[in-house]
Order: sequence, then C-alpha cells, then structure tokens
Amino acid sequence: MKKTLLTTLALLCMGTAVSAQYKYEFTVVKENPATPVKNQAKTGTCWCFATNSFIESELIRMGKGEHDLSEMFIVRQNYMKRIADNYLRLGKGNINPGSISHMYINAMAEHGLMPDEVYDGINYDSPTHNHDDLSGWVKTLSEKSVEMKKRIPAPMLEGLFDFYLGEVPEKFTYRGKEYTAKSFFKSLGINPADYVEITSFTHHPFYQQVPLEIPDNWDHQLMYNVPLDDFMAIIDNAINTGYTVCWGGDLSNEPGYAMQHSIAVHTKDNIKGMKEIEYRATELPVTQESRQKDFEAFITVDDHLEHITGIAKDQEGVKYYKTKNSWGFTRNADGYHYISENYIKAKTMYILVNKNSIPKAIRTKLGIK
Repeated sequence: MKKTLLTTLALLCMGTAVSAQYKYEFTVVKENPATPVKNQAKTGTCWCFATNSFIESELIRMGKGEHDLSEMFIVRQNYMKRIADNYLRLGKGNINPGSISHMYINAMAEHGLMPDEVYDGINYDSPTHNHDDLSGWVKTLSEKSVEMKKRIPAPMLEGLFDFYLGEVPEKFTYRGKEYTAKSFFKSLGINPADYVEITSFTHHPFYQQVPLEIPDNWDHQLMYNVPLDDFMAIIDNAINTGYTVCWGGDLSNEPGYAMQHSIAVHTKDNIKGMKEIEYRATELPVTQESRQKDFEAFITVDDHLEHITGIAKDQEGVKYYKTKNSWGFTRNADGYHYISENYIKAKTMYILVNKNSIPKAIRTKLGIK
C-alpha cells in the first residue's frame, strides 16, 4: 500500500512538472517571400540587414528574381556620411554603428547597390562580420578630427574601410553582365521615392511629416505620423496585399521578449528568463496613451530592426507578426521571431513601407501620391 502511494505521488509530481511547461504554437495565415536568413554577427548593423532584406523581398515581389545584396557596401557609405556629419556637429553627432531604414534608401539612391558575392565586406580573418576594431578606429579618428579641427583625409578614411571591408570594385560582373554599383541599382528598377517611414506618437501632430527624436535618426529625416489604429492598418494592408514591412522597435530589456523561444509578447511576466516557458504569459493592453508614456519614460527605446514577412496566430487565436531577424540560426531557431500584435503596438518606433501598400484613405490624409 505504501509503495503504491509513493508511486502515485511520484507520477503526480511528474505530471505537475510536465504541465508546468507551455508551448506557443503558431499557424502562419499569410506570408510573403523573403530571402534566406543572414547573420550580422558582431556588428551594430541590424538596420542595414533588415532594410536590405526588405528590398530583396521587394525585388521578388516586382518579378526581378532573388538577389543577395551586399549590406556592407551600404554600411560603408553610411559610415562615410555620418563621420562627416559628426565633424560638422563639433563631435556631437552619432558615430555609433546604428542607423534607421531611410539611411539605407538614401545611400542606395546616391551610391547604388552591389551583390554580396561581389562585396561581402569581410576583409579580415573571420568567417562572419566583426566590427569591434573598425568601430574603435572610427571613434578614435572622428574624435581626433574634431580636436584638430580638420576633416579626416579622404585617403586615410578610404584606406580604413578598404582594410577592414575590402576595396570597392569600380566594375564587376554579375550573372554574365558587367555593372557599376549605380548601373546595377538602375537595372533592378527600384524607385527610392516609393519608400516612406511611418511612426505613431502624440507629441507631434498626426497626418504630417515629423522628426522622430531617437539617437539613430542622426540625420533628422522626417517621417509620417499617424494614429495607432492607422499605423496597424498600414502593416496589415501591406502584408495582406503581398508587400512586406521593415520594422524598427525595442527588444532590449523587455521581459516578454524570449529570444531562445523566438517569441515576443507584451507582458510583465518574465518569460525572457525562462529556460522553458512555464505558462502562457498575460499580455498587457495597449493604447495610444500607454505607448506614448513608455516612449517618454525611455522604457521603449530604439534598439533593433527586423523584417516583417507574415501574419500568424497562436493556438488561442492571438495575432502575431512573423519577422525575419539577422542573427543567423544559433540564437533563435529558424531565424524568425513571432511578435504579438500588442507588442508591435507598444514597442514599435517606426516602419518602412512601400507607399503603394498604404491603404488609399490613409495615403490621401497623408498627401502621398
């Protein structure tokens, strides 16, 4: 009898242990094509990887086929521009690696594009990207330049990037044709004017272009400001009509972002610290006001970009966005995250979309033709 009781208790304990684990299960209801997941590795260039992936999806949508574009060609141009900007701002600019999506679009429009097979940006002994030394030299040279009141000599600056990223070829052959960076960009048929950034904050008027006051918007470019409901409608319309969305938001210190489980939910429950998710997290409601409060309290910050490619639902019918990350496969399963609708509402800084993916009524209010 005693032995039977102990066995029963043991089985109950085992059952309790098993039931203490919760598995989110996702069903993708709409997904648009994307290129394979990449790895930004030890660089602060998520902005470039996410926007690059977005443009690659645009090429697929446009019938231009699949292309693996070079992130580091754009990163190089971005560094050159921000170093000059920092000098003219007396060293008060932003020379960190981070930026936001329009800076990719601007660099693409000015300098063109290159395939990754032509310019992979790894000219050092590493199988993956590592900008620890490069970032250090950029900081040191920029600070010394301001101190001396002299711009960094162009040959010195070009030499720095040639040393770490490799020399930029003047011409290259790709799929049997010869190009320059600008002629290759032109051949792809991308129109930079088609791409706009959208945000949603109440300290600026809605349906106008406004500056978003975040460190990575170091060139202070304007973006369109819309109410939260319109903001979410833009994302949904884009995905449901065959477009994708480049997403910039906060994944830093959020307890509901569990990288190891490829999920982000808007909650106070610390699923981030769980080796195995123990229960279904309780999501917090989101309003325009709560979103604004977290922004102004610096709870929501700009720290990461990803590429929204689809919409999914979990087993309880809750809506998520399937987002392509740029951390390879070692840190998050298949390279994708499932980010809940409430998390997107609460923690998004801005999005980049093709203007033609915006619902017509909202485009009219924004004055976008």
